[in-house]
Amino acid sequence: MKNKTQRESILSGLHKCVRVRLGAGPKSERGASLMELAIVLPVMGLILLGVIDFGRAYYLSVEVQNAAEAGALYGTQNMTDIAGMQNTATGDMPDVTSSKDVSAYTATATNGCECSDGTQVTPSSEPAVSACPTATQPTCTAPATVINYVQVTTSATYNVWYHSWVIKGLPTSVQLNGSAKMR
Repeated sequence: MKNKTQRESILSGLHKCVRVRLGAGPKSERGASLMELAIVLPVMGLILLGVIDFGRAYYLSVEVQNAAEAGALYGTQNMTDIAGMQNTATGDMPDVTSSKDVSAYTATATNGCECSDGTQVTPSSEPAVSACPTATQPTCTAPATVINYVQVTTSATYNVWYHSWVIKGLPTSVQLNGSAKMR
């Protein structure tokens, strides 16, 4: 019996101790969650802005590459229509051409001939007349043959929203490039 009473008194003392500590704890930590939120929220906001800006730049870079491929695809059917290839490429990037974030965009097209194994490449001297004039055709070693190609390159300058005002040294603009070559 003596042991049982001793245990009860020890346990009741522990209960009082736990009650006292629990009662005092939350009162001294009032506002801690609010302070943590005040510290974390601006950091999370800056990270969110960076992700949005990077996503926008990535989307526009895909548009620039797709425009080059569209211009080259047009060129496979119209080898000597250099202006048509450039217009097709420019017309295929409406989000780039209408964006306020893009300050400049270009599309250039060339054509020519090369050996089918890729050893000799000869740009056309008269791109609007012939992709591969007979005077400038490369001499290919058999079994390679002479084939025509078109190449379209596109570029745009993306103006970054999230740059040196956040982290010193970040660029204010990024060059986006696309290139497609089709035979």
